[in-house]
Amino acid sequence: MKKFYAFIFITCFVVNAFAQKIQSPSDFLGYQLGSQFTNHYRIVDYFKYIAQVSKNVKLQQYGTTNEGRPLIAAFIASAENVNRLDEIRHNNLKLTGIETGAAALDGPAIVWLSYNVHGNEPSSSEAAMQTLYEMVDPANAKTKGWLKNTVVVIDPCLNPDGRERFVNFYNPVRSATPDANPESREHQEPWPGGRVNHYYFDLNRDWAWQTQKESQARVALFNQWLPQIHVDYHEQGYNAPYYFAPAAEPFHRVITPWQKAFQTQIGRNNAKYFDKNGWFYFTKEEFDLLYPSYGDTYPLYNGSIGMTYEQGGIRGGLAVVTADGDTLTLADRIAHHLTTGLSTVEMASANASRLITEFKKFYDDSRNAPPGEFKGYVVKNDNWDKINSLKSLLDKNGITYGFGIPAGPVSGYNYFSGVTENFSITNSDLVIDAHQPKAVLLNVLFEPKTFIADSNTYDITAWALPYAYGLKTYGLKQSIAAEKKVTLAGVELTAPEANAYAYVCEWKSMEDVKFLAALLKQNIKVRYSETAFEAAGKKFAAGSLIIARNGNKQNNFDDLVKKAAVTFARDITPLVSGFVDKGADLGSSYIKYITKPNIMLVAGDGVSSGGMGEVWQLFEQQIGFPITIVRSQDLNRIKLSDFDVAVFPDGNYDNLPYDKLQSWIRDGGRLIALESAINALVDKKGFSIKQKESKKEDKPDSDKKNTSLKIYEARDRDAIKSSIPGAVYKVSVDSSHPLGFGLPGYYYTLKLSDQLYDFFGDDGWNVGTLKKGAYVSGFVGQKTREKLNEGLLFGVQPLGRGSVIYLTDDPLFRSFWENGKLLFSNAVFMVGQ
Repeated sequence: MKKFYAFIFITCFVVNAFAQKIQSPSDFLGYQLGSQFTNHYRIVDYFKYIAQVSKNVKLQQYGTTNEGRPLIAAFIASAENVNRLDEIRHNNLKLTGIETGAAALDGPAIVWLSYNVHGNEPSSSEAAMQTLYEMVDPANAKTKGWLKNTVVVIDPCLNPDGRERFVNFYNPVRSATPDANPESREHQEPWPGGRVNHYYFDLNRDWAWQTQKESQARVALFNQWLPQIHVDYHEQGYNAPYYFAPAAEPFHRVITPWQKAFQTQIGRNNAKYFDKNGWFYFTKEEFDLLYPSYGDTYPLYNGSIGMTYEQGGIRGGLAVVTADGDTLTLADRIAHHLTTGLSTVEMASANASRLITEFKKFYDDSRNAPPGEFKGYVVKNDNWDKINSLKSLLDKNGITYGFGIPAGPVSGYNYFSGVTENFSITNSDLVIDAHQPKAVLLNVLFEPKTFIADSNTYDITAWALPYAYGLKTYGLKQSIAAEKKVTLAGVELTAPEANAYAYVCEWKSMEDVKFLAALLKQNIKVRYSETAFEAAGKKFAAGSLIIARNGNKQNNFDDLVKKAAVTFARDITPLVSGFVDKGADLGSSYIKYITKPNIMLVAGDGVSSGGMGEVWQLFEQQIGFPITIVRSQDLNRIKLSDFDVAVFPDGNYDNLPYDKLQSWIRDGGRLIALESAINALVDKKGFSIKQKESKKEDKPDSDKKNTSLKIYEARDRDAIKSSIPGAVYKVSVDSSHPLGFGLPGYYYTLKLSDQLYDFFGDDGWNVGTLKKGAYVSGFVGQKTREKLNEGLLFGVQPLGRGSVIYLTDDPLFRSFWENGKLLFSNAVFMVGQ
């Protein structure tokens, strides 16, 4: 391939001899861009330098990462517009109706370019520096012209922690001359890889959910601006050419004809420059527009032209020999990303007026004629903590809501029963009217069954928030009025009494888990009731926490309990006696002691970094309870008796020390196996879990010869019959078992595999089971749907004084599946006590 600078398609520069000389990235860094990977702090330094020397740039730090690295965005505009960025931003929000007042239609179009959301796709941050330079270079007449009617936002690195993990791996192992052999060590990145952030989350799947610190800061800034165009820069496998829009099917049906058409126009402009240079590319394949939490779909559902650009290059290092014998270099990858960036800005400038007009129309239609069947939603307030958690997510996404004006009967679609029925609205119910600026995003996040025109999708196909949060919800076909007041506190705290025999706290949400964790960390002894009981005029369900004075010798016992209750807004009930009105007294054998657990989390080779990261982040950032992370390869030498609980995340576990594990479990240990980690225990001596096999009569082709011959062209379609990219199933739950405490007898699970196990007999407890008709929403291939019928998903096997807990589906999926966090916490704190 040609050298890097030959790739820059802007060749007609008008040189001004008196223009200020601005250093290029190569000049500033002291090495040719593309000859090595740049550390994040040097990228930040370059952006700061440009902001100092250019009158066209304003730099903003909008947050920090978990490891303390800055998150920055550069706002690039004409000298006139850069001095009125706030005015431009407010005008843009007036176009949407989020802010009131008349909006000017002649404002500049906003183009947002986001780079390096996956840390080991590093060419894009390098390209971000060169793109910034081209936009502000006084000698570049074309970009200077584009800035007259565009504001360009460059976020050079969405995932600095992941990028540094990759760069710190690569730079020490690279050869003096880059080794292009893909088998060389500089192409073999160790676990967990740089793709993910500090907690091993994929930030490109976190736009809507905003579970991560980086996403929360970035999306907050994004929603303050709401650009007309957003591009998310990526890399794919190094043998692939470049990908740009138009995207693949399925498109979500809320995506407008204009959004589809203009991404095609941009794609054709990109193709023009790629054709000129003879570069390979593809469109309309693989990368669809459905799942709402990507860097292309989330902007689309917020009125932008959202697009993903993918450069071949993962595991490419500085140079790699591809399958066709060519050598792909980092300089090549930078050039391709630079070209699409400049091409996109060019198209925005040429169509700025139309972009503004269509953007306004998107939001006018949202407020006046929201998409979808439902024009309003009522979320029943069965659990204040879950309501507040949902409310927080709506706030982060700019979705407005209120609280119910008592009325009834009202007709609405019940998400849980799947039928339209009458119900009453109370003043504590969360009410959302679809006639609002964020109507499109609201529709996507709440639709009970996502319409999928093409089932060959890239990600999950069901995510409706009522199922994710376990909150009964009704969809209404009419607009609904609501009180706009902020929610009242969900509980009224009862002040602890000095003569209290014990305090009782319900167990039904993650706030209760946090309360328990806070008490255990202060060495306060806590118990729970295995059965429901009544005391002090209240009913308490099984699992309710009991904090008795007996055994807690702290002089400030009441103050400690009260402080924790206030911190987590827990309504604790003081009891003056251990004699209850109904049920087991507090000294009964049905009252179980909760041991403060020492928890081991397995990480390392073979373990899913994402699955492990979900558990890690849950304990550190949500529950606030200590865990010890150990490497999978060290299990043979670790002293298991130091731990009470061992969590094995999704992964492949070879050469487990089975005898050692079983001995530890029999002595009282609790093993939690998640997803495919269960496979390591199937058919192993002492473990009762058995893979569910399809019955012969259930196999449609078992007794007849397959007379239809497979067609090679249809191989992808045939594979879909056995796929389940992410669908919702209703699980029947035995809520009398500690694993099911706090759940209402059912649980909505997100199934990502066809894994299903035989029911336990007398050797275990079938806590979460699939029954006939359990399917709720999302795409499931025909063969997989036939298999997912009558079997075990969540079970507990007692073994000696300990237990094995099998969780077939991921209850912590991307940390947005709120309803599963209590299930997992039960496995950690409740089971086997």
